[in-house]
Amino acid sequence: MLTAPAAPPRPSGGTGVDDTGDLGEFGYEQQLHRSLGKFASFAAGFSFVSILTTIFQLFGLGFGFAGPAFFWTWPVVFVGQFMVALNFAELAARYPISGAIYQWSRRMGGEVVGWFAGWFMILAQMVTASAAAIALQVVLPNVWSGFQIIGEDSTLTSASGAANAVLLGSVLLVLTTFINCIGVNWMSRINNIGVTCEIVGVIAVIGMFLTHAQRGPEVVFDTGTAGASPGYGWAWIVSGLMAAYVMVGFGSAGELAEETRNPRRVAPRTIRLALSVSALGGGLMIIGALMAAPSLTDGRLAAEGLPYVLSSILSSPWGTLLLVDVAIAVFVCTLAIQTAASRLVFSMARDGRLPASQILSTVNTRTGTPIAPSVLIGLVCIGILAVNVGNSAIFATLSSVCIILIYLAYLMVTVPLLLRRLKGWPHGGPQVDADGRKLYSLGRFGLPVNILAVGYGALMVVNLSWPRAEIFDPSGDYPLLRWAAPVTVAAVVALGVACFPRGRTTPNPVTIGA
Repeated sequence: MLTAPAAPPRPSGGTGVDDTGDLGEFGYEQQLHRSLGKFASFAAGFSFVSILTTIFQLFGLGFGFAGPAFFWTWPVVFVGQFMVALNFAELAARYPISGAIYQWSRRMGGEVVGWFAGWFMILAQMVTASAAAIALQVVLPNVWSGFQIIGEDSTLTSASGAANAVLLGSVLLVLTTFINCIGVNWMSRINNIGVTCEIVGVIAVIGMFLTHAQRGPEVVFDTGTAGASPGYGWAWIVSGLMAAYVMVGFGSAGELAEETRNPRRVAPRTIRLALSVSALGGGLMIIGALMAAPSLTDGRLAAEGLPYVLSSILSSPWGTLLLVDVAIAVFVCTLAIQTAASRLVFSMARDGRLPASQILSTVNTRTGTPIAPSVLIGLVCIGILAVNVGNSAIFATLSSVCIILIYLAYLMVTVPLLLRRLKGWPHGGPQVDADGRKLYSLGRFGLPVNILAVGYGALMVVNLSWPRAEIFDPSGDYPLLRWAAPVTVAAVVALGVACFPRGRTTPNPVTIGA
């Protein structure tokens, strides 16, 4: 029988227990330093999503397929992801443990489900961190030509641009690895400053767009010239991939639960807040760009995205300052993703679920940080970056596929959770946080919200995986890449089966349904 640990019930009233004792109820010792507050927890999720980074990168993708009306894919994806976030928030209140996706899925679905959810997330987060790091090439050479160290062509698809992107990205990953090794306090301080700069930058961008509007907000009802065969609806569905790529990673607050003060209360709130603030800011950026773009029909908005709009309305000094802000957003985004991935590796290794688990689960007593996972992830990410030198199309395809792995990992939480709800979950369980306040709960809305989350996740996996040449082989030079999604997922599953830790037991298993 598949087994998974469950927390012993806590009283439905009273003052609760301190955070260290709370973790002890799950059979774990407090090793990581618990020092993060509410804003640091929010910043972890917000910087993972990093709308200033991702919308700058991906605006052209959505607009190019469906014209201005692609905006409506943004609220659709937000609603779907918010259903997922609500379920995550409820689990975060009951299982405030590092390695959130892995821990939640194994407690809902058993060891096999939990291991594969963690496996998917580890691989996806490493590729995502690499993709975030490589975005520096889009920004820094435009700030100062001296950042183009290799060659002269800064375009990512050129030989010199690809090589320089790997160099800049590798330097960034070395820096983020160092920060993750010296302690979560330094990470949170830097991340908090970066997120503050990013929020100011988002507000500034929105303000500039709205004050330089060329047309009204009704532009979002314009389908433009997109919608070639087999019809506009299909093009609109494809354009939704832009929003799907952006709105992931909001559960990072759960990854840092063991380093957050009163995580049962803080993590559920910040999971919802990080996604909601990102969705609001991103939506206003998209509308503002559509209103301020000099032209919607000359092809430049699809090809160049937001930098085209900004360059048309900003003088050089202000434009440079904004690019610096985007570079900061890229930095903290990479830092947040690597931090979340290192905590996931630590959590799985602590349960003996990975090779070299004893090394990967060791926490430095002075810094309170699992150093080995951070170093491992940094090295792997640099290795992934090297793929961009040989073929940027393959790197872009890897980036797309990793989002599919994230959505699959989310489903490996929401589907088992739905099955548990049908059996009456939550039954008993902890009802108060460390301050004696009632835990976040969906109550009677839990079942319909969970059903919507599963339905949305399944549809999005199909949409993301569909073998489209426009996404996986835009140049038409590599037709086999169209099937990259199903082939890669099958390969990841096969490799996961080979790596699955047979014969090992976790330190605190109990029968599912307890």
